[in-house]
Amino acid sequence: MGILESKAKSDTWAWQIEHNGSWRWEIGDYKDSIYVAAGGPTKADHDWRHTLHPGDSFTTPPVSLTRVSGCFQDAIRALNEYRRRIIRPHDDNKRLPIIFNDYMNCLMGDPDEDKIEALLDPVSQSGAEYFVIDAGWYADDSNWWDDVGLWEPSKRRFPSGFKTLMEKIKSKGLIPGLWLEPEVVGIRSVVGDRLPEDAFFHENGQRIVERGRFQLDYRHPEVRAWMTKVVDRLVLHYGAGFFKFDYNIEVIQGTDAPGSSSAGANQLLHQRCYLDWVRSLLEKHPNLVIENCSSGAQRMDYAMLSIHSLQSTSDQQDPVLYAAIAAALPTCVLPEQSASWAYPQPEWSDELNAFTVVNSLLGRVYLSGRLDHLSPSQMELITEGMHAYKTVRQYLVTAHAIWPLGLPRWHDDWISLGLETDNGLYLSVWRRGGSCSKEIPLPRLAGCGKVQVNVLYPKRLPTQAIWNEGHGILELKLPETRCARVLHITS
Repeated sequence: MGILESKAKSDTWAWQIEHNGSWRWEIGDYKDSIYVAAGGPTKADHDWRHTLHPGDSFTTPPVSLTRVSGCFQDAIRALNEYRRRIIRPHDDNKRLPIIFNDYMNCLMGDPDEDKIEALLDPVSQSGAEYFVIDAGWYADDSNWWDDVGLWEPSKRRFPSGFKTLMEKIKSKGLIPGLWLEPEVVGIRSVVGDRLPEDAFFHENGQRIVERGRFQLDYRHPEVRAWMTKVVDRLVLHYGAGFFKFDYNIEVIQGTDAPGSSSAGANQLLHQRCYLDWVRSLLEKHPNLVIENCSSGAQRMDYAMLSIHSLQSTSDQQDPVLYAAIAAALPTCVLPEQSASWAYPQPEWSDELNAFTVVNSLLGRVYLSGRLDHLSPSQMELITEGMHAYKTVRQYLVTAHAIWPLGLPRWHDDWISLGLETDNGLYLSVWRRGGSCSKEIPLPRLAGCGKVQVNVLYPKRLPTQAIWNEGHGILELKLPETRCARVLHITS
């Protein structure tokens, strides 16, 4: 996607390419004007070509474009209104349940029966509603990268039985979920020999190998049938109610396996068949929630997000750096779809643990971290954040974003993101350096009468917030170099 804003901030264009495969956009000048060209794969860049015979038709990947008489924030508002119209209806985008995932700054792809059981009580007590077992549940050892593809639970990691563990998760009032990488097969996996040769991407007649994996070709009916069988087994036998669909390779050249007239055209059809397959899973299992992930957010587009109900936003492990990501997210993904990590740690201060929770509160809470190692006081701080989120989430589904301090830059000392809702303004503010005080302009609240500023989270840590009615400015003072707050502002 991209945004083009006039210097006077009175005329803004914004666009997004809704395609999960190859794409291109460019901007340039032509005589005394400016042009934007955007679309899916091209011949020059992606070896895409397609022959039309008499009576044939072809539909390109869609591009959405908006023009507003205003600034970039007005353009993002228009885009997000459109995005809400094109996403597939799903209860997940109405309820916005809290998801715990055992990966980030927690088990890091090395789960087992004892580790997960130790997490169950604190996760349940935190207020989470899903428990997702991330990578590693299918592997007997840590050397699984190039052996994935069978997707059967490890008996060594779960000696009491994987189904027994999934039932224990359910007994805590949590819905179990699993990590899955449905587009790849490791080069050592037996699945590589079980599927036909043309079920994989090829180049010059040979299977493409990318980082020790083969790329599955979803044009092939046996690929779709195989992965449907995998998902059905995990849902119906083991009780999975959530999948994190990851993708950790990058095959951009397409495939010259038999099919369309070019490798790029084959890739385009593969991408469309993959989306059709995901759609078929949701139609077959209507309560199933599927997250879109690709090494974090390497494939975040509204071809994927029109079908998947939520999006992984990063694999960033530093909560202070994550703040810039969290604050910018509403430019490219709806709040009700944007899952940001909150991963508290026992060795962190209360301010830093609150900081990581704030990162997630104006989107989808994606909780992780060593909850089983937190002190009672630390656990109380995290639970407070989850309870605060449950008072906010119903308003996020119609919220629109503002950036009082402008869009965040990677190393900005102060960052802010506001969501305007039917229940007032929710404002996240992060301090990562600089002065302990900051003036935050909120001109839309100027002249609104009595403005009330309340700390939504964390309530127990010191915050000084003064509303300057005459100037429409919030004067905020935060004590630590690295700290964050969520404020609820009403008038």
